[in-house]
Amino acid sequence: MKRVLLKLSGEALAGDKKTGFDEPTVVKVAKQVKALSDQGMEIGIVIGGGNFWRGRSSENIDRTKADQIGMLATVMNCIYVSEIFRSIGMKTTVMTPFACGAFTELFSKDRVKECFADGVVTFFAGGTGHPYFSTDTATVLRAIEIEADVILLAKSIDGVYDSDPKDNPNAKKYDEISIQEVIDKKLGVVDMAASILCMENHMPMLVFGLNQENSIVDTVNGTLNGTKVTV
Repeated sequence: MKRVLLKLSGEALAGDKKTGFDEPTVVKVAKQVKALSDQGMEIGIVIGGGNFWRGRSSENIDRTKADQIGMLATVMNCIYVSEIFRSIGMKTTVMTPFACGAFTELFSKDRVKECFADGVVTFFAGGTGHPYFSTDTATVLRAIEIEADVILLAKSIDGVYDSDPKDNPNAKKYDEISIQEVIDKKLGVVDMAASILCMENHMPMLVFGLNQENSIVDTVNGTLNGTKVTV
């Protein structure tokens, strides 16, 4: 792998608190990303906003406004995590598909290439910039646009299961599964729009648990303790 798109779960970054940030967890992630960056890997990152806001759980406000709040939650997450990365010696930038004043810069594929050439870890915040699209869809879209080799899907659950392991203690974990099977069985690894984007653009995913020791580095180096989603 030369270039990867890492998707981090907002909830996973919150640790046991389930909301906000758990700094020791974020520092562990930062150290792993630095190890990969120091090896010359080009890294883009998308972070979900679920540790602050889930627009679809709100029944009292307009869906468009709810999704806009969710986009801003991802901006907050990326700015925070970006600064933790900087504190341990990495160069970073945060890009959004809409203007955020001096907080971020506008997304541009050409600009991303410049950042990668300079060893800058690039955060993609703000989703797609439009309502009705999740950070799953934004993740796949950015991965395709930047021509990533693979999506690294770091979640609070350590892979893809045939049912929710939180509800079913006998849930079976897949070592490997095709994106077509994910769609057919409605396994919800990523949402339907993101799944179809992956399938149509031949974008593979590696799904693993963020909170497992050294899981990001191990996954990149070929020791996947999760699920490979093939195309």
